[in-house]
Formats: sequence, C-alpha cells, structure tokens
Amino acid sequence: MTERAPHAASAPGVATPLAIAPLTAEHWPAVREIHAAGIATGASTFESAPPTWEDFDAGHLADQRHVALDARGQVLGWSAASPVSSRCVYAGVVEDSVYVAPSAHGRGVGRLLLDALVASTEAAGIWTVQAGVFTANTASLALHAAAGFRVVGVRERIGHMTHGPYAGRWLDVALLERRSPHL
Repeated sequence: MTERAPHAASAPGVATPLAIAPLTAEHWPAVREIHAAGIATGASTFESAPPTWEDFDAGHLADQRHVALDARGQVLGWSAASPVSSRCVYAGVVEDSVYVAPSAHGRGVGRLLLDALVASTEAAGIWTVQAGVFTANTASLALHAAAGFRVVGVRERIGHMTHGPYAGRWLDVALLERRSPHL
C-alpha cells in the first residue's frame, strides 16, 4: 500500500475538520464496530457479521480504503473498494462499501469518504465504481446520487435476508455506478 498522509476535509454540520486517512489494521476494531452497527440495521448487507481483519484485508484493495477521523482520532466511518472480477478486462471496475458510525450520521461523513474513494480510484486508473444498495436504504441511494452515481438497474428479490429487521424477506438491490469522466 502506498503511504498517504491524512488530509483534512470539512463536512456540513461538523464543527471541526475531519481527517481522511488510509484504513489500516490499527483502525480495525473501530471499523469492525461500525460495520457491525450497519449490519444490525438490516439495511446495509446480506452478511450477518463483519469479517475478520484478514478476510477484510484480502478482499479490499489496499490503496482504496479510507477512514474519517475526528480531531481526537476517533474513527467516524470508513470506505473501501473490492474488485468485481478477476478477469483482466474488468481490472478498472470495483464495488464500494461506505459505512458511517451511527453517532456521525447526517454530518457529511459518508460524502467525504465516498469522495475520497472516488478520488483514489481515479488516481489508480479505475474507471468504474459500482455499488449494490438495498432499495430500502434511501440514505445510501441519496449519498451515491449526490456523488455522481446513477442507477443502472434493480435486481429484484435477489437475496433472502437472514437477520435483523428484514429477516425472512427477499430484498431488492439497486445497482449503481459512477464512470470516471477522466478515464
């Protein structure tokens, strides 16, 4: 992973700037907790528990992982990208994940993280970032739309939820994508 220094960014409703920094193993306990909180809502993933650090590390591109830190260094959210295919023709296509701590919802943290991910993917020559978002997750759909993503389709009843408030239900997943205007 290329070392990147944290950089300050401002989010609406946040009194002090946040730092966007590379997500590392040192952040994992907080990242895992934020991921678990998202899973508990039933609106973020079909997974029923966060992965281990080893599985997370193996499944996400090292240079495409970010955390938002407050002035005290507390992790407020994270974003990451995973390859969508091992085929070389899809080397420039990734799927994003963006999770924000419940205490930081509505403060612009998700937008800062998604913007950081878009910038880092473009710098790496990645031409398309896609996202699979439950159609009931209106906050994530709005976040992605504000960052230039478009809905390319809806996969109806694509997965059966096994946990949380949607347990026992078949859920629809919107497929969104953002094609880089520069690549």
